[in-house]
This record gives sequence, C-alpha cells and structure tokens, in this order.
Amino acid sequence: MRLTLYTDYSLRVLLFLGAKEPDALSTIKEISDAYGISKNHLMKVSHELGKMGYVETIRGRGGGIRLAKRPEEIGIGEVVRQTEEDFYLVDCFNPESIGCVISPVCNLKGALNKALHAYITVLDEYKLSDFLHNKQEIAALLFNE
Repeated sequence: MRLTLYTDYSLRVLLFLGAKEPDALSTIKEISDAYGISKNHLMKVSHELGKMGYVETIRGRGGGIRLAKRPEEIGIGEVVRQTEEDFYLVDCFNPESIGCVISPVCNLKGALNKALHAYITVLDEYKLSDFLHNKQEIAALLFNE
C-alpha cells in the first residue's frame, strides 16, 4: 500500500501545525520552506484540510492556518480515508475497471481486501497527538529552533 503525495502532504501539514504552540498561526510558505515542497500543492492541501474541519484558516494581514481541532481529536485513519482518492490496490477493486479474466474465481482479491482493512484498522488506532510526543525535536527540525 502506498499513500498518495496528497495524503503525505496532508499528514505533514497536520504534524507541522501540531508541533506549533496551540493557536499559533503558520503560513503555507513556512510549511513549504520547512519541508521543501511546493507552495501551490500545500495551498490546495490546506484548503481541503480546512473543508474537512482539521485546519482553520485566518485570512488577511497577519493571518495563516492552525489546527481546528486538538491533536487528540484528529484520527490518522480518518485523515487517510478522507485524503486518498481510492483504495484500489489492484485493478479488480475498481468497479469501473474492465477487470481481470480470473476475477470471478480469484481468491487473491479477498486476501488483499483483508490486508487493506487491517492497514486502515491499524491507522485508526492513532491520533495526531501520538506522533507529537517528541514535539520539541520536530519543532527544532521544522522551525530551525
């Protein structure tokens, strides 16, 4: 299973904001510079995270973004489910696919589906806060502190 860059960037934004002091505002440029990734990509990601209720956007001079929820309230599995386009591990998982000729009798897709559910179930065990126990170390790397 490989997550898309969109999900990767979403998780990175949440970690960045979670490493900040509560209510502290950050800019897309700060996040982009810290990770060395495209500002344009992060603008789209942060906008979508805002629509999902994870990020609060403050417009205007002195504005920025911050977490809209406490890190303890942000489930990693939920974020992954909301940011991934699909979970088609193989072509036969896609209902629009022409499919594989052995699909009607194939047992492999059942095992892959079970593995996918196990993957998401493990992610559901974690909150953003679980990855912020070393907040000072994260901040030192991201904020050059």
